[in-house]
Amino acid sequence: MRQSSFAGVGFERYGKTTRRAAFLAEMEQVIPWGDLYALIEPVYPKAGKGRRPVGLERMLRIHFLQHWFNLSDPAVEEALYETASMRRFVGIDLGQEPVPDETTVCKFRHLLEAHDFGRVLFEQVHTHLEARGIRISTGTIVDATIIAAPSSTKNAPGRRDPEMHQTRKGQQWYFGMKAHVGVDSKTKIIHAVVATAANVHDSAVLGDLLHGEETRVWGDQAYRGQRDVIREHAPRAKDFTNRRYRHRGMVDEAQKARNRTKSRVRAKVEHCFAVIKGVFGFTKLRYRGLEKNAQRLFVACSLANLFMIRRRLMPA
Repeated sequence: MRQSSFAGVGFERYGKTTRRAAFLAEMEQVIPWGDLYALIEPVYPKAGKGRRPVGLERMLRIHFLQHWFNLSDPAVEEALYETASMRRFVGIDLGQEPVPDETTVCKFRHLLEAHDFGRVLFEQVHTHLEARGIRISTGTIVDATIIAAPSSTKNAPGRRDPEMHQTRKGQQWYFGMKAHVGVDSKTKIIHAVVATAANVHDSAVLGDLLHGEETRVWGDQAYRGQRDVIREHAPRAKDFTNRRYRHRGMVDEAQKARNRTKSRVRAKVEHCFAVIKGVFGFTKLRYRGLEKNAQRLFVACSLANLFMIRRRLMPA
């Protein structure tokens, strides 16, 4: 009798810890799972006469996988079937049960959006970090980044998202949302987040990005001339935003040098954007409407904070 060529599948002798598996193992240790479950549990469906709901722990883990790997509802279902490290993280055994389908994943996301979970999670992560001795200092860096929205009109309404707008940056036009952040100058923790349409000027929400205890505020030239706003929201803060150094073709070399010195601190904010956009892949909006995308932004910032500070949170 001819032996099947698939004999031995499932008894592999060799393996390697992949970067994805290592990343999930780290995040498993740094996320305050118990606190987050307690926030959602009161509004999560309970078992009754209908179909038994999927476990809350499992759904929250799937929700975070979507943010870390930039996966849509159908894509995360397929990824769980394909990737063993993701299934281990969620706790799914395909020999016993299927992966929750995309409709279940979508309904869970809508439940979180309905209860403003993004902002609640953002605040809870800060509470968790403070309990671990990681506190916000008295220096804040403010900045904003544009996240593009689909510009296609091939949809049911036949038009682009009415809550998004276009803006010009340099010689290029962008359409989408603008993410404004206030970042701690010492720890690089994001402590304030505001989502607006892309055409809202960076300085328009400056007051919302300050916690009030600052002694220094850094920002690029988009925030120049906002000393009164800074004084109103953070009375003890000094204005360290960059100043214009070029006027009518003349370059003020002294001011240019001062800007360069300030930018050594201000550049730390780019580390946060690098995690959100580069590591998590949040470079394009998936949903229509500002509030839905704002919820995703809050969760992304919360997970970015945990990712950036993970070395200090992990047990020795």
